[in-house]
Amino acid sequence: MVASPRLVSEHRCFGGTVAYYRHDSRVCGGEMRFSVYLPPQAQSGKVPVLYYLSGLTCTEETFQIKAGAHRLAAELGLMLVVPDTSPRDTGIPNESADWEVGTAAGFYVDATQAPWASRFRMFSYVTGELPELVGGSFPARMDREGIFGHSMGGHGALVCALRQPGRYRSVSAFSPISAPIRAPWGQKAFTTYIGGDTEAWRAWDATELIRAARSPLPPLLVDQGTRDKFLGEQLKPELLREACEQAGQPLTLRSQDGYDHGYYFVSTFMADHLRHHAAALNA
Repeated sequence: MVASPRLVSEHRCFGGTVAYYRHDSRVCGGEMRFSVYLPPQAQSGKVPVLYYLSGLTCTEETFQIKAGAHRLAAELGLMLVVPDTSPRDTGIPNESADWEVGTAAGFYVDATQAPWASRFRMFSYVTGELPELVGGSFPARMDREGIFGHSMGGHGALVCALRQPGRYRSVSAFSPISAPIRAPWGQKAFTTYIGGDTEAWRAWDATELIRAARSPLPPLLVDQGTRDKFLGEQLKPELLREACEQAGQPLTLRSQDGYDHGYYFVSTFMADHLRHHAAALNA
């Protein structure tokens, strides 16, 4: 049974509320944090749930503060649920020493390597325990879930959807790490969390999962800035496009001229993504 969340703070926002919570996670073996935006429609009934997975160095606050999503989410009647990017203060030696692995860098995988395996189980947390908590604690339509994310979180959103076909009605991403087994960020994280068997990495790589998928996901929307400094080495959207073309996966991949990797970019195109999700979640 999932422990009830503890309210940390709550803020009125466009007729709804942004609230921050902590709870004792059985999956991650300690305290976890998340935030929820409840639109005004939640005062009178259940609403669809849209999960947002954040990128490296971010927290459950980053999206709520920087993404500019609340006004339109209130209009569309979408609940926005944002988990933290990893467990914190686990006692694992040097867990905060490197911004690319450890604290705030859970990569949305289930670690199998010591000492990470007992705590860093973000895939199971995001797809299992967190939805169970949301469904039991908030006015959520759990038959209408969508997922999206940015950078590491864009990778996470794609992988969560691909590993659970039929689960999410809508999927999108900003600047995802599209082929982590071919990117330094992904290679470092997978070696740390999953080990040296590169074949095992394929189960956590969106392009590999798309090629192996038996049935397509809902149409994907992906935005990428052309001035993103991580574009060529880390993100590789061209590999995502190739995989989708080979597998017959519907994909709208948009190159946004002059935009970089940050939240100025994310906030600029947030409305398009929210409408993309609402079209499926409110249908």
